[in-house]
Amino acid sequence: VSTEALREAVQQEPAFQIGGQFSPEAAKGALAQAGISLADYERDLRTQARRAQLEGGIRASEFLTPAERARLAELEGQEREVRYLVLPAERFKSAAGVDDAAGQAYYKAHQAEYMTPESAHLEYAQLSLAALEAQVTASDADLRAAYEKAKGRLEVPEKRHARHVLVTGKDDAAALAQAQKVLAEAKAGKDFGELAKQYSQDPGSAHNGGDLGWAERSAFVAPFADALFGMKVGEIKGPVKTQFGYHIIRLDEIQAGKSKSFEEARSDLEAQLKRDRATDRFGEIQERLQTKASEPGADLKALAQEFDLQAGEMPTFVKGAGAPPLGLAPPLQELIFADPPLAIGRLGGPVLLGDDRLAIVKVLEHRKASPKPLAEVRESILAALTQSRATALALAAAKAARQKLEGGASFDAVAQELKVSAEPAHFVGRQDPSIPAPVREAVFSVPRPAGKPVFRELSLSDGGAALVEVTRVRTAAAHDEETQVTRARREAERLGTDDASAYVEEMRRTADVRKNPKAFE
Repeated sequence: VSTEALREAVQQEPAFQIGGQFSPEAAKGALAQAGISLADYERDLRTQARRAQLEGGIRASEFLTPAERARLAELEGQEREVRYLVLPAERFKSAAGVDDAAGQAYYKAHQAEYMTPESAHLEYAQLSLAALEAQVTASDADLRAAYEKAKGRLEVPEKRHARHVLVTGKDDAAALAQAQKVLAEAKAGKDFGELAKQYSQDPGSAHNGGDLGWAERSAFVAPFADALFGMKVGEIKGPVKTQFGYHIIRLDEIQAGKSKSFEEARSDLEAQLKRDRATDRFGEIQERLQTKASEPGADLKALAQEFDLQAGEMPTFVKGAGAPPLGLAPPLQELIFADPPLAIGRLGGPVLLGDDRLAIVKVLEHRKASPKPLAEVRESILAALTQSRATALALAAAKAARQKLEGGASFDAVAQELKVSAEPAHFVGRQDPSIPAPVREAVFSVPRPAGKPVFRELSLSDGGAALVEVTRVRTAAAHDEETQVTRARREAERLGTDDASAYVEEMRRTADVRKNPKAFE
């Protein structure tokens, strides 16, 4: 992974941009907030890039032979003549024969599906970083002190807008001669953007006339940066040699560096100062609650009042689901529903709910999972049973109709007997939206008709059933070469993706993985 490619990846990271432009300050801030050093970030980025290159190489290795391309074109262009009819589940519900006895039997056999989950009745008190931030103030003197401390970080470095032509090659002398030729043409007045499009071998900028956009010195390798930041607007310089090749550079604009004024930085400084103070206060309260909540006789309401916590009662905190305002709260789930569970009347916590919220709780009541009363779920059970049986009856009717068709009955006669309308025979393609997707899939999954129609019954997603007749197959007119190439490329990409996935799975299967227990301490 080249340094230039790495630089481009860093500059394209949205978290490192302000107003769509790369900002070193934003990058430093984002990395600091994540607790990652620039070196670690770049190492991870290189690893990801190498992995992407490897997987990309595997994906790109697939191709289709001319015979495979022709077969693909024939299959994708294939059309089939079809008739079909639909049997709605609704018309079979009256014959489903579902009564209370059937519902009760189903309820007993599937009782695990009709349980009231384990839950607890809680009192809680929570603290949020946002609430602390709202309480924190920052005086003018505090902000000015923060400004003086952060002045170096608030400097906006000089930026330059340039274009370049990059010439590379295995023969260094030939590359240098080519670069000198480009330099001469540029200085003679030839359009620089056109020269870049014609000669530049920089894949990132050649198509854009060599435009490098606005960038500061640190964005470039040293020889390039030294040359660029020593130029005047409109000046053309080169050839400048770097590890990437020879560059011809034109400087278009300069944006002078400056320091943000106090007023320009005030709102950001105030937000950061309040955030920092609130974070410190959050940690202090968490530490004190840790001690006080575990003391004998600790009282949740008294702690809430002492530390200005938001207190409340939660009648039903459900295992695996939680409840507002605490949400799912996995750490609380582990605490309250542990084995053994948190004892009634005992304080639990403080528990962190993410990075910016904590809570302490007291269990007032534990409720074990229990079956829901049959009366409560009766209607839903009867409805589900009726739908299930109607679906089975619809499919059975479609199967019986298929057998009649295979025995020589006409499609129209069968449709008339079933009292449904039948679609007239027509050709459909693999992507034809004029028929339901399940029907279309069935049409193209049956064998090619060999002198007589092929029939297939199928269930539909709404519970009904369909009966399909396929009579003929034809290949549509060949698509133009561009469409065929696009299809072949798409299929090769699909096969390549499958290969890459198989490679990853094989690596996982055969890799010798060793765990370091100390890393988990």
